[in-house]
Amino acid sequence: MPVRGCPALPPLAQRVPESAALMSGDTGPPKQGGTRYGSISSPPSPRPQQVPPGGTYLTEKIPIPDTESGAFSLRKLWAFTGPGFLMSIAFLDPGNIESDLQAGAVAGFKVTESGHRGEGGDQAKWVETPTTPQSGLPGQCCWEQLLWVLLWATVLGLLCQRLAARLGVVTGKDLGEVCHLYYPKVPRVLLWLTIELAIVGSDMQEVIGTAIAFSLLSAGRIPLWGGVLITVVDTFFFLFLDNYGLRKLEAFFGFLITIMALTFGYEYVVARPAQGALLQGLFLPSCPGCGQPELLQAVGIVGAIIMPHNIYLHSSLVKSREVDRSRRADIREANMYFLIEATIALSVSFFINLFVMAVFGQAFYKQTNQAAFNICANSSLHDYATIFPRNNLTVAVDIYQGGVILGCLFGPAALYIWAVGLLAAGQSSTMTGTYAGQFVMEGFLKLRWSRFARVLLTRSCAILPTVLVAVFRDLRDLSGLNDLLNVLQSLLLPFAVLPILTFTSMPTLMQEFANGLVSKVITSSIMVLVCAVNIYFVISYVPSLPHPAYFSLVALLATAYLGLTTYLVWTCLITQGATLLAHSSHQRFLYGLPEEDQEKGRTSG
Repeated sequence: MPVRGCPALPPLAQRVPESAALMSGDTGPPKQGGTRYGSISSPPSPRPQQVPPGGTYLTEKIPIPDTESGAFSLRKLWAFTGPGFLMSIAFLDPGNIESDLQAGAVAGFKVTESGHRGEGGDQAKWVETPTTPQSGLPGQCCWEQLLWVLLWATVLGLLCQRLAARLGVVTGKDLGEVCHLYYPKVPRVLLWLTIELAIVGSDMQEVIGTAIAFSLLSAGRIPLWGGVLITVVDTFFFLFLDNYGLRKLEAFFGFLITIMALTFGYEYVVARPAQGALLQGLFLPSCPGCGQPELLQAVGIVGAIIMPHNIYLHSSLVKSREVDRSRRADIREANMYFLIEATIALSVSFFINLFVMAVFGQAFYKQTNQAAFNICANSSLHDYATIFPRNNLTVAVDIYQGGVILGCLFGPAALYIWAVGLLAAGQSSTMTGTYAGQFVMEGFLKLRWSRFARVLLTRSCAILPTVLVAVFRDLRDLSGLNDLLNVLQSLLLPFAVLPILTFTSMPTLMQEFANGLVSKVITSSIMVLVCAVNIYFVISYVPSLPHPAYFSLVALLATAYLGLTTYLVWTCLITQGATLLAHSSHQRFLYGLPEEDQEKGRTSG
């Protein structure tokens, strides 16, 4: 409905701002060949669109209630609630859970003056207190060393998701669709392949987490390879939930997030970490005595929290709400409500991740395999003690051993509650990965597969290597694969952050909703940080390659990686104002799409 006193505005597609010309110093777009440039945004259709067969999550549009203009409305916030929580599930997948517990175990809580960990009571006194790196004396109080990394990684993730939501709201298209319209064929296909790789990697983590959860819940009666195969069946089962309506599907995901909050929150309550030390660790960035293990764990946290395909997913999810893109007030309002919802959703995910990291910082920091063996051997879960070698090496904790030691310390209930939370994390992430894969394929390639065909392809790619590892190797290799996949997400992150920064900085595309100077500086800083972290990881990892023959493979992959990254940085710099870098074939990054491509973009939308 029109807002009182505010006449309806022409569609964004018909308004080309002066900022596009001012940015380059020209008085208008180039005139060669009579080509005219502009935005791809299109006004909403006055009639309901026909839903094609095998449609996706976006085939149902949620109407936004009319309320008083300019006033905050809980009714509207409720109508916009959904996409942010589905997006936040990627912050809670099994890869994140394992990254959290390993961060706590590697860099975890330091000890208190009483000689035991935090306030965990007698149960926490299961090994001799280690010394602190500052003084070498036992009993000095310090704080969790990587909690602040978790906090700021979540904040940076929110900033990236904000840009993704704005792109979808303003243009009515997701990031994959915009990449299809603006990037040439070769970079576009390479970009699609990298995001598909990220989705398959995330899917493998979900398979691993679900298989381990089934093993824990069945007390080992379901082998790991059996749990992997079960994930094929339950994935198709969850797809049937989509037939019951969009809001019911979103409510079901909210239910799974609630299960994770309750189960991991229970572990936090029984572990009772020191609250003062926890708050210090959150808000006082510090990592005294940290070495390569702690730094690599920080890389894993960033890669697990900010997942590349999640940015593509969120730009699609926001299209499920009816927003009149011909009215600036409606767009501005949608951006505000989506930001509020995403902030709430990621706050919930942050606290769940915090619970896990704090619990394992309390229970596992610098503990030895012999100590873990002793505590389990003297508990009701003594059959599990054999998973810990009887030596004085530090425990290499994973999501399986983590559940076991919680059960040994706090009783069998803690083990089963941990497994239920892990199962909820794996199952919820399965559906969001499925939708992300479908949106990316449709956006980049304009292929509309049914959900079942899409799941069959992605899940097959994820299950084959996972089954092989589960059958022919042991649980430690399966968890090691999970760690490697976290780092893979970090390496692939530039292929999501660079495109979203590029397109949300284009006045011809985003109009008055383009990134301001502060937003550009912050997002560019995120990109520089991610690249620096990735370079550090590669430099640290390459010397550990087992055979010189691997160097040639790494060199080949590095060449392709750097080539695509360089191209994306180049086009991003053009949109930031470096007009001297613009080639004649890249005028669209300055002035928008030619008119014929605009029409293609509108019809494809």
